[in-house]
Amino acid sequence: MSGIAPKWNEPAIRVLMMPRDTNAHGTIFGGVILSYIDQAGAIEARRQGLQFMVTVSMDKVVFHEPVFVGDLVSFWTETLRIGNTSITTKVVVEVIRGGSERKTVTEAQVVYVNIGDDRKPKAIRN
Repeated sequence: MSGIAPKWNEPAIRVLMMPRDTNAHGTIFGGVILSYIDQAGAIEARRQGLQFMVTVSMDKVVFHEPVFVGDLVSFWTETLRIGNTSITTKVVVEVIRGGSERKTVTEAQVVYVNIGDDRKPKAIRN
């Protein structure tokens, strides 16, 4: 593996938020958004060459605004760092609301560790 693959010009995931994902306040559960962030970050890590990985941390998670039923939510990713056994990704969550209004609603950094068949950390570059 040589260097970081360039940032995509499309989201890793795009989802339409549905009523089943709401809390008692009528907004989307933060945990639902966190789950998609984890998936999007893992897609980015796989794009960088990891095949088997585990999530070891989610850092700098900031919920800027609520997400509502009917919002089209895009999870944009980029790789910030590739270490010996880990990859740090950044995930920016953006909604399209009302057809054209775009807003960044959440951001996070997620660290994944590459693992081998023995489920122990394995060097990314061989």
